[in-house]
Amino acid sequence: MSRRVFSAEPIATDSVVTIADAEAHHLLHVLRVAAGDELTLFDGQGGEFAGAVAGKSRSTVDVQVGQRLPVDRELPFALTLATPLPKGDRTRWLVEKAVEMGVKRLVPLRTQRTEPSANKGSDKLQRYVIEASKQCGRNRLMEIAAPLMWPEWLETAAAERRWIAHPGGQSLAEMDLQRATSTALALGPEGGFTDAEVAEAATAGWTVVGLGARILRIETAAIALCAAATWR
Repeated sequence: MSRRVFSAEPIATDSVVTIADAEAHHLLHVLRVAAGDELTLFDGQGGEFAGAVAGKSRSTVDVQVGQRLPVDRELPFALTLATPLPKGDRTRWLVEKAVEMGVKRLVPLRTQRTEPSANKGSDKLQRYVIEASKQCGRNRLMEIAAPLMWPEWLETAAAERRWIAHPGGQSLAEMDLQRATSTALALGPEGGFTDAEVAEAATAGWTVVGLGARILRIETAAIALCAAATWR
């Protein structure tokens, strides 16, 4: 497989795109590309294109775009994950794995027990999404939504299947995991959802699901829940 490169510019067949910023730095100083080197381009909108290095400067790389490749690695349904973001590098790990699992939209949640320092906006989140997409082969970028308060999230989540993870919830082993339908998942902060928040979700039609007898970290619970939701 040729090197995958993200283009911030929309890509069209038989055009030349200029790669700049972090992507260009990686091509120039890590991969040390030369004229004629083959690349695979994507712009986050679903397309994947063959390409070849046409020229370069000290900070940019020009790529001649070839044919559009018929590649689709998205889930057959929309998967949304809502959770307070964990601390430090654990946020990067969660974002990367959410991309790999096929999550379409990640919503940073603010709940009663979310720490005040959590869920701060960061330009790095988008870079995490791009890097993970390059690695796993996705051609559509996972959306990082604006943070939402818990009541706002309950009002706006319109998926056909809605799960909230909480100790004591229904065992996933007892549930029908085969249906591929639009799905919204909700995870609490390190201290968990309050009983009132869980009750609000249940009243709104959410299914309370359990992830076993052990207490999982946010990022571990996210992967477990995404894996169950996408199993087919």
